[in-house]
Amino acid sequence: MNPKTVLYVIFSCILITLVSVTLWASTQQPVWAWTGLIVSPNRAWTIATLADAYGGFLTFYTWVFYKERVSGRILWFFLIMALGNIAMATFMLREIRRLPAGAPVSDLLKRAK
Repeated sequence: MNPKTVLYVIFSCILITLVSVTLWASTQQPVWAWTGLIVSPNRAWTIATLADAYGGFLTFYTWVFYKERVSGRILWFFLIMALGNIAMATFMLREIRRLPAGAPVSDLLKRAK
């Protein structure tokens, strides 16, 4: 299996898993009924987890900022901050799909001309 296909499979699995877990969690408890920031034992880890997640989102977004034009930068910033890894997996699938046949996977890191 070539590297492009492997990456496509990985990010497809990530996206499907994240969407599935999000939908499942939504059926178990509405997000507005979540007590993670209210109940004392959960509060510290909830804050730490959110800080870690958004730190990762911003780290990934720096690469998106490098690759995208101005309008794309704005759109992807809001998508990544709102949807997190769902948006990131979608971005990667789009980038992998745009990669020309036979191009090295390292071209994913480069800015479009």
